[in-house]
Amino acid sequence: MNTLGPVPKRTRNHVAVLKGGLSAEREVSLNSGAACAEALLKEGYTVTEIDVDRDLATGLQELQPEVCFNALHGKFGEDGCVQGVLELLGIPYTHSGVLASALAMHKERAKDIMKLAGVPVAEAKLVTRAEAQASHVLPPPYVVKPVTEGSSVGVVIVSPDAERPPNSIAAGGPEDQIVMVERYVAGRELTCAVLGNFVTDVIEIVPLRGLEFYDYEAKYAPGGSKHDLPAQILPDVYQSVRSLTLRAHQALGCRGVSRADFRYDDTAGGTGELICLEVNTQPGMTGTSLVPELAGYAGWSFGDLVRWMVEDASCNR
Repeated sequence: MNTLGPVPKRTRNHVAVLKGGLSAEREVSLNSGAACAEALLKEGYTVTEIDVDRDLATGLQELQPEVCFNALHGKFGEDGCVQGVLELLGIPYTHSGVLASALAMHKERAKDIMKLAGVPVAEAKLVTRAEAQASHVLPPPYVVKPVTEGSSVGVVIVSPDAERPPNSIAAGGPEDQIVMVERYVAGRELTCAVLGNFVTDVIEIVPLRGLEFYDYEAKYAPGGSKHDLPAQILPDVYQSVRSLTLRAHQALGCRGVSRADFRYDDTAGGTGELICLEVNTQPGMTGTSLVPELAGYAGWSFGDLVRWMVEDASCNR
């Protein structure tokens, strides 16, 4: 078990919590933002909650907060757009900066960077949704996912015995939308986080309720999944997850908090491979979220975590 150091003292006062936004993950962001705002109030900060729209810059210029706590998820909040606005306004903010956010949000670009850094990733192709629906782009089983979405939004798993792609692929969005078709990796779902320079322990996520994988419901519905912390895996695999999490965080240039998700194939007759699926620069902060659980295991309460994030905030990230 790893333990975090002392929690920094409160040196800032007024925090604007950015939540909601314009992406498909709006509801998750509203929940994350509300939880973080409540915790920051208990830590003694003055908190203003902002449901982000296209007038964000005007509102922030009028409000003049000392720090923005970015609790947005998905497009415009997690992809470098809001980060660029905050840089222009000169308001310190949490999480990663413009470039790291943009790279991590684009799954194919993130794969390119991680692969160069020695982080193993699964083979994948980018095609339009119409092309993915028309015929098998990769031999099944494989996964179809939007190239710039999180929270497992729009993810379809194609089974090994599928004669043709399922109709759910076409139903997921516009036919000209670019999607990633990625080789399916069997086995366990593992996750690990970085807080500053601290690498957490490793959680195994076990979807419940008969769910096929760690989908949107498994992530956010109470009882949607079971979290085993620490993950019951071989010690060398455990440490590999931790070292690869830090390597991916650093390769993408992440700051503050990030979370890396992995698949470990220890199935009977499986490959034994450990594959990084993605790095999340704006991990969820809800009641069922993984980063608060990992921080808690390392000795920090939810309040400690959000206070550290506010005190760590800066521009030029």
